[in-house]
Amino acid sequence: MARITLDKIAHSYLPRPTTDADFALKEIDHVWEDGGAYALLGPSGCGKTTLLNIISGLLVPSLGNILFNEEDVTRRAPEQRNIAQVFQFPVIYDTMTVAQNLAFPLVNRRVPKGEIGRRVTEALDMLDLAGKANRKARGLTADEKQKISLGRGLVRYDVNAILFDEPLTVIDPHMKWQLRTKLKELHRRFGHTMIYVTHDQTEALTFADKVVVMYEGEVVQIGTPAELFDEPAHTFVGYFIGSPGMNVLPCEVAGDRLRLGGREIVLKRSYPELRGCTELGIRPEFVRLARPGEGLPITVSRVEDIGRFKIVRAKLEGYSFDAVLPEGAEVPEGASAVIDPIRINIYQDSHLVRGGA
Repeated sequence: MARITLDKIAHSYLPRPTTDADFALKEIDHVWEDGGAYALLGPSGCGKTTLLNIISGLLVPSLGNILFNEEDVTRRAPEQRNIAQVFQFPVIYDTMTVAQNLAFPLVNRRVPKGEIGRRVTEALDMLDLAGKANRKARGLTADEKQKISLGRGLVRYDVNAILFDEPLTVIDPHMKWQLRTKLKELHRRFGHTMIYVTHDQTEALTFADKVVVMYEGEVVQIGTPAELFDEPAHTFVGYFIGSPGMNVLPCEVAGDRLRLGGREIVLKRSYPELRGCTELGIRPEFVRLARPGEGLPITVSRVEDIGRFKIVRAKLEGYSFDAVLPEGAEVPEGASAVIDPIRINIYQDSHLVRGGA
């Protein structure tokens, strides 16, 4: 297990980068604690896999250093870092049996036979593959092959870290939930440092203790699921986390007063003078619909009944605006929106501004 230090890491795929735009991964300076469960979350092309490959040793960063505990491993090959990595698509030996595939990394490290047998049996049970232990891998389905790839990473107990690069892409939805639960159990049991790359917020939030949200090559927030939901540090985080995402609307702020269109809202915090693009962020869950005149006037375009709740799609001052209502709640005729001022976040140029008392 390892404490992973990213010391001003940045990477460009160009030979001579000169501007921020030339970097696929912008500067990151952070410490990931030994034994933590982390998720790298963001859309395709945001830099998640680039960062993971730097940690694993498949890429040498253009700038900065990476340390495992106090040891600089920046230019060490993957096999010298004592890590296990599970890729998006299965990497297995078709001519070997399921059990032989799982045992292979342990055999290479000369683990005693009795210990190999015990760990392989445990992995077979965990992955629901015990009935196929002696079958050749070539005849298995894609999701069964990917379970073998997961198992090969998990049978090693002596690793500095286990890295997962969107490992559940080919797994059916029900099995995804089961495997995420198993990964959490294994993390609690063995305390490995685990880093899990995904573009799926459900996977990230259910797996990780801390989620690293990335956007356009930059880490925009590292936090617990609750922190990402309650106080997104960037408007992208608010949009990306949650279903539906956070409402973001341009506004004016002066001290503890917020002006949206022709209406004024008294805030629970006071803010300094804000320049640039000022916006409010409010989660749809913290919006209440009321009769006309009680709140901000909205125009409802449609109501989506999800079963457990309703999503009201509307326009407010010409901008898209969502509200989440409990099951059975009615949408008043000519509804207005009442926003909980305690739940309002204020953003300047897309970044969260923390007001004072």
